[in-house]
Amino acid sequence: MLMRRRQANIIFCLIMSAVLLLTACTDAVPQNPTATDKNESSGTVKMTDVGTPRNETLIVDILNGRQADPQSMNPYMPGSVHTSAGLHQLMQSHLWEIDTVKGEQIPNLAASMPEPLDNTNTKFRFKVQEGLAWSDGVEFTAKDIEFTSDLVLKTKEFGFNGFYTSMVKTMKAVDNYTIEVETVKPETRLAQRLGVVIYGNSFKILPKHIWEKEDPTKFKFSNPIGVGPYKLKDRDPQGYWFLYEKREDWKKSDVGKLAGEPIPKYILFKSYGPEEKRIIAAIQHDMDVLQDITPESWDILRKKNEFARAWYKNFPYATMDDPCQRGMSFNTSKAPYNNPDVRWALALATDIKNVSMATFGGMLRVSPIQVPPIAVLQTNYHKPMVDWLKSFEISGGYKPFEESYGKDMVDMLKQQGIKDLPANNQLVDTFGIGWWKYDTVKASELLTKNGFTKKGEKWHKPDGSPWQLTINAPANFEIQSMRLAFAVADTWRKFGIDVNVQQMDSATFGTSESTGAFEVGSYWPSCGLLPDTTVQMQSWHKQYVVENGKQSPGNRNRWSNDRVSQLLDDLQGMKSSDPAVIKNITEINKEFVKELPFIPMFGTSKFVPVDTYYWEGFQTSENAYEGPWWWWSQFKYYLPHLKPTGKK
Repeated sequence: MLMRRRQANIIFCLIMSAVLLLTACTDAVPQNPTATDKNESSGTVKMTDVGTPRNETLIVDILNGRQADPQSMNPYMPGSVHTSAGLHQLMQSHLWEIDTVKGEQIPNLAASMPEPLDNTNTKFRFKVQEGLAWSDGVEFTAKDIEFTSDLVLKTKEFGFNGFYTSMVKTMKAVDNYTIEVETVKPETRLAQRLGVVIYGNSFKILPKHIWEKEDPTKFKFSNPIGVGPYKLKDRDPQGYWFLYEKREDWKKSDVGKLAGEPIPKYILFKSYGPEEKRIIAAIQHDMDVLQDITPESWDILRKKNEFARAWYKNFPYATMDDPCQRGMSFNTSKAPYNNPDVRWALALATDIKNVSMATFGGMLRVSPIQVPPIAVLQTNYHKPMVDWLKSFEISGGYKPFEESYGKDMVDMLKQQGIKDLPANNQLVDTFGIGWWKYDTVKASELLTKNGFTKKGEKWHKPDGSPWQLTINAPANFEIQSMRLAFAVADTWRKFGIDVNVQQMDSATFGTSESTGAFEVGSYWPSCGLLPDTTVQMQSWHKQYVVENGKQSPGNRNRWSNDRVSQLLDDLQGMKSSDPAVIKNITEINKEFVKELPFIPMFGTSKFVPVDTYYWEGFQTSENAYEGPWWWWSQFKYYLPHLKPTGKK
């Protein structure tokens, strides 16, 4: 813990040094006027470094940093630019979107929800929006949807092919605005499977008139077009920025038709590099939306920029309702991580409270089960499962669950001088229902039982070799997962394991998970937003397990559990409103607890603040028309809410 505090202090000092060096300011002296302030007083308009008027340009941080291949925009092949650099948020569109405030799906490219054609739940029809056009002016029709479906069905090189072919038999355009679907087996959640329920969906509609002329496994789609309201205007050859311009015919985009005009003329997605540079950019009003930053950086930003806003005004500042949770994910096809006792030993060797402090200053909601601890899922699963968790036993009748996490965190935070902390009934809502005991004695017992030996201070595997463990981690993106990897590595090293943290760029990090090129990873394979989390859980079915080296269509942990697979099969025949859905998912959660193919640790806390100097109307806890999910496909629907402040 002391080491992590020192590391946090070093980060704080680095950022402060950079800030002071660039702005030449001290706490006792007001900040020097920036170029923006000077332009404001002179009446001239400041220009961005890509040549657009600053007051017409929304500048957004790229969540996963520099893009390794900025020309690769084929959404069905690994390593493409489509998750956080603007293409996904501004140009690509899905059949159905989600309103996260209301917790319901809404039509997008589709004009209606799927309508069953008989009582078999295998044949459906839905209408397609009329009056939409691709950004090159060609009309968008049902023919594009049919073409995309056929392409995915026949292209085995697409990672999505395995999942899609297990679900869809045919998707045909009856006419330009009507689609009929036949599924492989009964589907009661077609819109959830082929539409957005969290950040997006892997079924990306492609323009037939472009793709029918290309080899889909080699085509980079470097000059992408979409049905969204923006078009790609320019990009950095090194992958550090992507500039988008509002379409002149924005009324023919999905947002234009369904929500109105998006306000910014230009949107610049830009990676400034290390965190200290991103904070400096925000202090100088050169970035409007920041992705993942640390609590230390937020402290600096809010003190140096009076226009900076986070989700909450006070502790915990960050939103704690991101629908994916973080933890340590195992490749269960690789020894010794194929042994549940080993996975449980690692859980009990985790000092979760100090891991929380080291990762995000204690501003994290803990989760012991597979579904994330957002408010609606705590109500449906976490809280009702407390009694079962308290009675749950592992080897030798040992009960690992501990309820005191929230109270203990408050005590630790008070010692840090934090005020206005939650109490009593608020503890669970803020910090979660509890987690596993920190018990290295029991962890050692589990390992010894399975042939591990401890020589001196270090553990050795059953074959006598030193236990060397590598945790895959993001490199300067997905900050919580990055820091979590180092915090967990510290506690496991203290237990006697030789742990290495291997940081990777976004493309390599994701590809390694998909192809099984990892032992343990600081990933987030567990997500959910609606009480019915069937769609998010479906990838854990044993049918999606593939050998290492092949791109996985799902179940990247390569964990095969017959009972979970059967429960998932049973869920397919139930409608979301069926009370048995909650019961089945609860049983799946129990199976995850028993075997821990993934050690859930925390829900995701997002410090994703905004600068309101040039733009206002952003969502906050007081203006919650949506959550602050800047990297989701819904981003484009936030844009009609924004207003320029008038500053030049």
